Amino acid sequence: MNRGRPPFRDRRNAGEALAAQLGAFRGTDALVLAIPRGGVAVAHPIAQELGLELDILLVKKLGHPENPEFAVGAVTLHDVHLDPRFDLPPDEVERSVADLRAQIRAREQRYRGERPAPRIAGRTVIVVDDGVATGHTLLATLALLRRSHPARIVAALPVLPASFLRTLHSAVDEEVHLLAPVDLQSVGQYYQDFSAVEDEDVIRLLNEAWNTPHPDARH
Repeated sequence: MNRGRPPFRDRRNAGEALAAQLGAFRGTDALVLAIPRGGVAVAHPIAQELGLELDILLVKKLGHPENPEFAVGAVTLHDVHLDPRFDLPPDEVERSVADLRAQIRAREQRYRGERPAPRIAGRTVIVVDDGVATGHTLLATLALLRRSHPARIVAALPVLPASFLRTLHSAVDEEVHLLAPVDLQSVGQYYQDFSAVEDEDVIRLLNEAWNTPHPDARH
């Protein structure tokens, strides 16, 4: 990246730029699945511009027992993906999964309330985040999503490391990105405004999207 102004004004600006690259999905039954919290702010303008259903993909990173920041898998309310390269103590994994699921359940209730989960099977799913630094958690997330039998998985990301592109290609059916620098150090360096997205922001954006008619409301 040059030393001038970061290319994205904010997450909404990044989402608008991605929407311009995703025009083929306009008005289809494709589902935009945002990874909270930052991904929701990017995904909202995509769904808005293309007339698509927006929902959330609630997944928690499963960290290595000796280094919690290093992802060795991912957890949803109903499934677990473990990187087969790691031989982890089953009891530690079980405790971690139970704790992460409690966190997911609380966030699910806060964001979704009584709204039913979206239909995934048989649909094109566009997975959106505000960027990728290493990709470990995203890969585990995509592996879990694949088990829900979407017709196609499309990854839509404003920025990701160039070194991650080949790996991402093998994990999705299609990917759209705006920047793939060779020297990415942090996602935030590519945004002029990378302020934290709070739960209240996520709820506001989701409620706005959910109160907007879209072509496919079947679940």
